[in-house]
Amino acid sequence: MPPVTTSANVTFHPCFLRFDAASVSFSGKMVALIATYVLSRVVHHLLKPFSQPYMTSDLVIGLILASLPHARDSFTSLFSITLENIVDFGMISYAFVLGLEMDPYVIFKSPTRHAMVAYAGTVSTFVAACAITPWLHYLRNSSVITFTLSLSISLSGSGSHILTRLMTYLKVGKSDIGKLSIGAGVHSDMITMFSVVLSFVFFPLQETANFREGIKTAVKTGAALMLQTLLAAKISPVFMNWINQSNPEGKPLKGSHLVLSMAFMTVICSLAPWMGYNSCLSAFMGGLFLPSEGRISKWTISRINNLLSTLFYPLFFFWVGLRVDISSFAVGNIGTWVRIFCLILIATIGKVGGTLICGLTLGYHRPELVAVGLLLTAKGHFHVYFAVDALRQGKIDVTTCISMVILIFLSVIHTPFVVKHIIERARKRVPVQRMTLRWLDPSSELRILLCLHGTHNLESGISLMEISRGKPAPGLFVHVTDMIELTEKIASTLVPGEGVDNMTITDNSVTEMRDEITRAFQTHINENVDGGIMLSRMLVLSTFNSMPQDISVLAEDLMVSLILLPFHKRLKADGTLDEGHPGFRHVTRKLLRNAPCSIGILVDRGFGFTERLSTSSVSKVAVIFIGGKDDQEALAYAGRVAWHPGVKLTVIRFLVDKNSEHEPRRVNNRASVGEQEEEMKLDDECFAEFYEKYVAGGNVAYMEKHLANSSETYTNLMSIGQYSLIIVGRAGRVNTVLTQGLNDWQQCPELGPVGDVLSGSNSASGTSILIIQLHNIKGQLDGLSDEFSIM
Repeated sequence: MPPVTTSANVTFHPCFLRFDAASVSFSGKMVALIATYVLSRVVHHLLKPFSQPYMTSDLVIGLILASLPHARDSFTSLFSITLENIVDFGMISYAFVLGLEMDPYVIFKSPTRHAMVAYAGTVSTFVAACAITPWLHYLRNSSVITFTLSLSISLSGSGSHILTRLMTYLKVGKSDIGKLSIGAGVHSDMITMFSVVLSFVFFPLQETANFREGIKTAVKTGAALMLQTLLAAKISPVFMNWINQSNPEGKPLKGSHLVLSMAFMTVICSLAPWMGYNSCLSAFMGGLFLPSEGRISKWTISRINNLLSTLFYPLFFFWVGLRVDISSFAVGNIGTWVRIFCLILIATIGKVGGTLICGLTLGYHRPELVAVGLLLTAKGHFHVYFAVDALRQGKIDVTTCISMVILIFLSVIHTPFVVKHIIERARKRVPVQRMTLRWLDPSSELRILLCLHGTHNLESGISLMEISRGKPAPGLFVHVTDMIELTEKIASTLVPGEGVDNMTITDNSVTEMRDEITRAFQTHINENVDGGIMLSRMLVLSTFNSMPQDISVLAEDLMVSLILLPFHKRLKADGTLDEGHPGFRHVTRKLLRNAPCSIGILVDRGFGFTERLSTSSVSKVAVIFIGGKDDQEALAYAGRVAWHPGVKLTVIRFLVDKNSEHEPRRVNNRASVGEQEEEMKLDDECFAEFYEKYVAGGNVAYMEKHLANSSETYTNLMSIGQYSLIIVGRAGRVNTVLTQGLNDWQQCPELGPVGDVLSGSNSASGTSILIIQLHNIKGQLDGLSDEFSIM
């Protein structure tokens, strides 16, 4: 083609014109894709007050941007094919991880309550969809049986991926109803995906020429899928165990083993597609039967999920917008809205009805069952892909596809509001002071968050755990938690992981410290098998500024009644305490203000109860009761200590001597006489209950001291006999006659007036002090963290 000359004597060659047009088209694509990523994050931030998942903002932005004329025109057919290949590969990865996170063998076990609820909702929705959808004329160029089965299975499923993350974000994942919803969602998702896998063998997308050819295709793909499943279930555990044993936790993954593992997973998932089976469903089956435990599997799940949420999902919904031309939607047709309304009714009534009928027979409450049924209607990314793929294959028209996308969108946006309704109902039913020792249900186990700064807290930590166990039934659940400051050195050794500890530390000093603590606690429990103690290991890895919040969130999630913290000062060789760590002191002070449960601080001065226990000697422990809510909580804790056979507990009550000539005339001016009388009444009731339960039977020694003022209180505190441990309340007293003035020279206000005196250098050495503060309820929690019953 000859060059083109303009009137200004400037010559252009046609190839330059084509290059310039391509550049403009490419820039338009990049602008559209970048805008998709940016706007989806902006919209998600704006929707945060409504707790909407990322899927909501990604779907809205993807459909809107892809429907703009300039954005649609910039994507030529060649680039659209490339985009489709990227989306197909992304959904293969999504299906693989979805299967990898599930346990297929639960199908062969006796069904749990979660499974029964899931099966009931799934079956009822499937039956309703099969009975109604053939009469609504959704299909285009597809067999009635094939389309009805496909649509019914899609309506019956649940987006467990979306539901699990929403429950976790709103802090209901560990509650009774949260466990039911998540468990039922996973079962429903797995059974519907498994149904799609089997139906694809007998009803492939590509129609065969005759019946005999269809039988041959079904046998070939079914055999390939069976071979892949057997290899994944039988061969892969041997290979994956070898990889995991060669790469233990705490050490960097070997590059060659990582590449070999990824290649092995790829080969497993590619066997069936070589015989013509669907690649996405094959990846799901491969992931389903690969071992989900082990370092390699967790690493794979973490990496792929991060890649999908960060890069793929916005791109995926932009592709959906390109495929689904909103301008072709038959808005003016009344039949369109009738079909959408029918889809919503089938999905909602089917799930809620089946869940309600099954749940009532199992003894659940009706309102919570309706909420669970509504949550199980939520759909996920695969359902959107399933609908758009049917459009791509020509099985349905654009209007039907958009109707299904609208249904999926509506099924997601309502879930946060249902969860918040659950939270509001639960708050009304949960007792106000639910995270305390004093109000703990006697039939419930005590849950303690036992925090440690390092191995120097080992002996005192094990001792605290031992004396806190109470009766063997219902027992004690101790969450031993390492408080580790996040420094630049440690941050450089972090590897993303899964579970409660979503980061794996590879720093040798930290891993060795944690292993030593774990071994010590586990050894003690193994040697005392009848102690009724259950153990779990936790980690709080953060800066000192954010550590109090992280501990509070962990305490909420684990539903503990007591947090036990070490004092920030450590014991020196001469028996005195050092200056302490200011970072840990900041954490303690902030937790005292904002802890979601009762909290205890141990001033360790050689509290080695376990050594005394091993020599069959009795450890002497005292609890001082002056009055106030914190002393009442300390007395409740002392009640558990009294049950231990190796403890001789003495309760010392300080009473006001009103007949003394040194009785002070001034008390707490900020408290009215009525408040003081009300506190004294509660003190007497609490102490009388303790006395009748423990002292009257001779299990606990009792000592009474009548004092006139705080000066006498100080003298008596200094003269208390030798005990291994003294338990006191931090503060919380309205009537301050016996403690007024003790805090004038206190060094550590976080210990309270009595705790500060007892832990001072002038007090008896070798006596450890446990200061307890009652849960101070100043407001409601942001989310639900109580294991309330829905039975």
